[in-house]
Amino acid sequence: MKEKDPVYTNALINESSPYLLQHAHNPVNWVPWSDEAFLTAEKEDKLVLVSIGYSSCHWCHVMEHESFEDTAVAQIMNEKFICIKVDREERPDVDQVYMNAVQLMTGQGGWPLNCFTLPDGRPIYGGTYFPKNKWVDVLNQLHASYQNNKKEVLDYAGKLTEGIQQYDLIDVKEENKIFSADRLDEMVSKWAISFDNVKGGANRAPKFPLPNNYEFLMQYAHLTGNDSVMTHVDLTLTQLAYGGIYDQIGGGFARYATDLNWKIPHFEKMLYDNAQLVSLYAHAYQRTKNPLYKEVVYETLDWVKREMTTKEGAFYSALDADSEGEEGKFYVWGKDELKEIAGEDHEILKSYYNLSIAAQWEGKYILHRIKNDETVASEFDLSTDELNKKIDQINQRLLTERSKRERPGLDDKSLTSWNCLMTTAYLDAYLAFNDDSFLAAALANLDWFEKYQMRKDGKLWHTYKEKNSKIEGFLEDYAFAIQMYVKFYEVTFDEDYLDKSKVLLALTDKHFKDDKSGMYFFTSNEGSQLVARKMELSDNVIPASNSVMANNLFDIGTYYYDEEMLNHAQQMMANVYNQIQTYGAGYSNWGILLSKMTNSYYEIAITGNNWKNKMQEFQTHYIPNATFMGGEKGKLPLLDGKFLDETTIFVCVNKSCQMPVSTVSEALKQIK
Repeated sequence: MKEKDPVYTNALINESSPYLLQHAHNPVNWVPWSDEAFLTAEKEDKLVLVSIGYSSCHWCHVMEHESFEDTAVAQIMNEKFICIKVDREERPDVDQVYMNAVQLMTGQGGWPLNCFTLPDGRPIYGGTYFPKNKWVDVLNQLHASYQNNKKEVLDYAGKLTEGIQQYDLIDVKEENKIFSADRLDEMVSKWAISFDNVKGGANRAPKFPLPNNYEFLMQYAHLTGNDSVMTHVDLTLTQLAYGGIYDQIGGGFARYATDLNWKIPHFEKMLYDNAQLVSLYAHAYQRTKNPLYKEVVYETLDWVKREMTTKEGAFYSALDADSEGEEGKFYVWGKDELKEIAGEDHEILKSYYNLSIAAQWEGKYILHRIKNDETVASEFDLSTDELNKKIDQINQRLLTERSKRERPGLDDKSLTSWNCLMTTAYLDAYLAFNDDSFLAAALANLDWFEKYQMRKDGKLWHTYKEKNSKIEGFLEDYAFAIQMYVKFYEVTFDEDYLDKSKVLLALTDKHFKDDKSGMYFFTSNEGSQLVARKMELSDNVIPASNSVMANNLFDIGTYYYDEEMLNHAQQMMANVYNQIQTYGAGYSNWGILLSKMTNSYYEIAITGNNWKNKMQEFQTHYIPNATFMGGEKGKLPLLDGKFLDETTIFVCVNKSCQMPVSTVSEALKQIK
């Protein structure tokens, strides 16, 4: 039967963002973000609604269905407002400004984000999800206020905009700082109060994985010998891998869990979460050789390859939480369904994935674990290898059956920053497991990145879909691209990658740097200007672009002995030094930088024709406080005079090297 043509079509029909296209047939006269939209508002003297969300946002879908698909509500919106739809992933700069505004007004934020502005873009009111009746009241009251009390509205907009502009101003530290590792001890001591030492993560719900938090805590625990913090890290990683937040049969993590036990996920899967978690589990495997951590890496990257990779080698952005109009329907199971699929292995499945009546969610099962392999194997008088073989077979049958269901929506745009994160994850996995397929995937993505996302002038595009790249790159795109190139050098010892990182760093300094503070604005000085030019300072689900840039400066400055870069990193550290102990979870990537600056940071050079084997041997160990360099030739300052007749290892700190050695075991003894 032929589908009926849609009754309504608005200006979003010409966009490429899946989120905007979702709204293209609303009766609301949505327009995309543009200068023209605000000019129209000025001409017609109307308030502007800036409505922000993303394709896999559950409550965005709910508000669309309740309000934006309702013709009576749409009529009010169309008559009284200019209505702009924004994909927050395409325009994180717009999202930052209006999220700050809503947070200042209400004390909280989230998506969908609905912010009302004057025709010049200055915000006057906002919130997140509004039920239909409340939404209609807000529309009518705001319109009436603007018509009848315009001076008061204008005055409030001026004060609020000033607050947004002051929101993340930096207290610039002019004096040279001598940093202390004690600051990290203070940071972790305060942070540990909020640890959940039963189920891992933070002791509150909802629970977000926040991979960078655990990268820092793992490094800190390793370098200080803090067993309690390391126990918390391993508890968290294990419970994450056991939880419903992890797709037990398909690989990959959901964005967060709604409960304290990691059992009930908000089912959307984001590329950025999974990229960082692959890196985290790869590093944790180097430290522990825990087979569970290896399984997580391999299964997650199998999912990325199977469901999230384009034919050009780029990575898609996200999978929706909903399918067939229901959250999680693709992922949950009925009791009889599982019994039929598992067959004679049903009792094993029942024990392994905790299929008790008490573990049901809305009458269905979310597959999750509460017992380790050894415990389940002993219940059925099996070896762990026999158990794992049976579970693999069951999982494959479940995955085959699940593939017949209607799939969640795919956000099929590719973002530069998130792609660079995933490529870095593939490189981390390659270093941990020496699997050439991981390096091949990373190189394929790099080829896409350089072909489509890097302009002829060296600047970056932010987003891509179907051979169409657009939107000026933001600081996050440059920061994670630089980080990716540095990681490529670490893997290959090809200095061309470091040269490319320096070129991007120079462009970032030219177009994003604030000369007064040394920090970086999120938007380029050549991009369209908003009512405030923001800086991203605190770490969140993704590390802050400023903390990534500060680490980049330190890493590249260390490779090249570039004092200007190292001093710049130190200035950035000084600017946040007094804040980092106040909220560890928000400064974890800054904590990684401070750790580099206050602990012995090793420069390990491996020179000679057998450098690859030596490097692979090093990667069987967890050495977070080191950078590697070398190869058969090289121009980096530390490598000068270090190419001898045989493969040699030099362990150095701050340009001072110990006696050269020929084996990794000897070198490890020189690393404290």
